[in-house]
Amino acid sequence: MSKATEPNTESEGVIESVSGPVVTAVDLEAPMNDVVYVGHEGLMGEVIEIEGNVTTIQVYEETSGVSPGEPVESTGAPLSVDLGPGMLDSIYDGVQRPLDELQEKMDSAFLDRGVDAPGIDLEATWEFTPTVEVGDAVGNTDIVGTVPETESIDHKVMVPPDSLPEGETAEITAVESGRFTVEETVAELETGDEIQMRQQWPVRQARPTVDKQTPTEPLTSGQRILDGLFPLAKGGTAAIPGPFGSGKTVAQQSLAKFADADIVVYIGCGERGNEMTEVIDDFPELPDPQTGNALMARTCLIANTSNMPVAARESCVYTGITIAEFYRDMGYDVALMADSTSRWAEAMREISSRLEEMPGEEGYPAYLAARLSEFYERAGYFENINGTEGSVSVIGAVSPPGGDFSEPVTQNTLRIVKTFWALDSDLAERRHFPAINWNESYSLYRDQLDPWFVENVAENWPEQRQWAIDVLDEEAELQEIVQLVGKDALPEDQQLTLEVARFLKEAWLQQNALDDVDQDCPPWKTHQILGVIKSFHDEAFDALDAGVPVDEITGIDAVPRLNRTGTVPDDEASAFIEELETDITEQLRSLY
Repeated sequence: MSKATEPNTESEGVIESVSGPVVTAVDLEAPMNDVVYVGHEGLMGEVIEIEGNVTTIQVYEETSGVSPGEPVESTGAPLSVDLGPGMLDSIYDGVQRPLDELQEKMDSAFLDRGVDAPGIDLEATWEFTPTVEVGDAVGNTDIVGTVPETESIDHKVMVPPDSLPEGETAEITAVESGRFTVEETVAELETGDEIQMRQQWPVRQARPTVDKQTPTEPLTSGQRILDGLFPLAKGGTAAIPGPFGSGKTVAQQSLAKFADADIVVYIGCGERGNEMTEVIDDFPELPDPQTGNALMARTCLIANTSNMPVAARESCVYTGITIAEFYRDMGYDVALMADSTSRWAEAMREISSRLEEMPGEEGYPAYLAARLSEFYERAGYFENINGTEGSVSVIGAVSPPGGDFSEPVTQNTLRIVKTFWALDSDLAERRHFPAINWNESYSLYRDQLDPWFVENVAENWPEQRQWAIDVLDEEAELQEIVQLVGKDALPEDQQLTLEVARFLKEAWLQQNALDDVDQDCPPWKTHQILGVIKSFHDEAFDALDAGVPVDEITGIDAVPRLNRTGTVPDDEASAFIEELETDITEQLRSLY
């Protein structure tokens, strides 16, 4: 939020006490969730509790040195974000202050307290092209023109969602093309309302829509284990829980790079500074696999690292999802990555303890589940008021202490999301990445997404996936026996099942994020790789039934090439896999 909202000096209170980011004030006439400026330095805060004449404020900046008796001024407005062209290719903190602009202003990487800047550049000019004419009737969120925000994305200038009474329209009385700043009027309505490119919207309030629909199209990720076994729908919700070092951040960064989304909003919520530095350094250099332009041209980063004020961490997820909803209203599919919701929950716990609220399980506030639900509920595939359709897909990383999935944040998240990608430290230690445990993970979107895969990838997609699941389940049961009696004690058919499962894990489920080819696998290639492994399975069991020993079956020359299928360039993959399948069939049949 920018300080374009001037303080209301008639509503001025006095600080009574300071406890970390929580400040109490007396004689302050401000409603709940109102933004206030605290102390002589004007630190930004938000009203979170009112009891009689005492107002409790959470401050989004470091409060050391702030003393009782200093003034508190109300803005008369809730915490809001600036919405308009210029948000993409930007890096914000938790309350949408542009970090690059603040760095220039401070001439330092360390920000002074009380500094602020608008969320979007108020002086930059944009080329506005109208899509309406004088006399056209428009309603709330209707698109009146476009602006080339980046080389990848056209920004659609909309009527603010609260301009007109619900369901009513108004005629355009003036509109013109040309270059304008975000605060200049680009169109006028018969009501006298002036439309600018800049809007503001309260972060804790979801933007209105007509209807939330059942998603039927997958958010393809480029990760074989996700697309193949545990797909996520566009407009769906997913959780990636895992202990330290299991690959949560890398998984989310891979999704940000390769997921089939028009816009990516990446929230670094309380993560280590070096991880966010890697994101900030890498993303501007990465080419977008969809367009060939820079990946940042369709990405908005919100960086709230672990050394930043804890209260701003609590607000950063709301800032991110409000930006995502704004682009959804334009008809775009948005993928939001929150890394991690555990740090967000910890911020809530700290503030709750300073408020002396009754603690729930493990000290988290009793409303933890409600807050998580409110956040994830803002995801979905929506019919927008302006007639477009758009989606917000939310992927939240969870960092359970010690990898304990029974802790409150993980358990409450599991009750809400419909896709669960469980990261496993044992897989990570064995250098199997992505380290997603296929026995613990699940997706409740499978059935509703199968028609899309059948139509767009292959008719036998569901059957082939189920075959892979059955083999992996059987392998898990056999491994328990192997631990007791050894692999050699198993019957030959079970030994062969273990070999097939090994190829499933090594050639299909495992991916190399550092390989230029293997880091991104389209669904058709995911299906073909699984198909050639199934062909090996079928031919191998035919050979076994004919009396060929397992060692001879797995010793044919073609088998080692199974592990190379993922690294074959996409334009050569179909021919490579077809030739491999032929060689496997011929070599195995030659054994009997």
